[in-house]
Amino acid sequence: MHDHRRAANPRSPFPYLRFFRILSPAPDREFQKDERRNMKRETLRMLWLGTALAMFGLASIVSPSIEAIQSDKPVKTFKIEDLAWLSGDWETAPGRMQIDEHWTKVAGNSLIGMSRTVAGGKTVFFEYLRIEARGAEIFYVAHPKARTPGTDFKLVKLNGQEAVFENPAHDFPKRIIYRKNGDGSLTARVEGDGTEKEKPQDFQYRPIPKTD
Repeated sequence: MHDHRRAANPRSPFPYLRFFRILSPAPDREFQKDERRNMKRETLRMLWLGTALAMFGLASIVSPSIEAIQSDKPVKTFKIEDLAWLSGDWETAPGRMQIDEHWTKVAGNSLIGMSRTVAGGKTVFFEYLRIEARGAEIFYVAHPKARTPGTDFKLVKLNGQEAVFENPAHDFPKRIIYRKNGDGSLTARVEGDGTEKEKPQDFQYRPIPKTD
């Protein structure tokens, strides 16, 4: 018996076309997958780039802020009361020349001092001194032979019982240093920056004995 249904749907003379139609969507799907992967990579790259730029911009904003905060840190200030150890009556050892130096107690944001050098029974040199607070800064002011105006030396270092006063613009000395020693003696030193002909000098003081 002849099967009309089979005859109505004859086998294609080109079976490879059917095979091609079955397989042809696969390249499209692979292409779409590649596109998605490329888009994902591009998206990640753009996100990374955006994050990097944002971090760079944030750093450029934060960095000046940090510098501003650091620059706003208070400068170390000194209290004139921390120089109270200088108060008293001092003298060098007797000899061909002897120096005596006297400092008042701290009061009214200042110490007042004077120095006298005696040689051969005569006063060969004297100097009026003061240490005073000016706002947050402290200055040592010297008036050699009562000369006015005085010469200012700014307190730049105060470490325990050692004080360093400086005036880089002065010819000599540029630096005056006072130090209270462990044995109760006092050392004063004047020095420059090494370019001047004057040499550094040290003065060793001892407390003047109290008399009744």
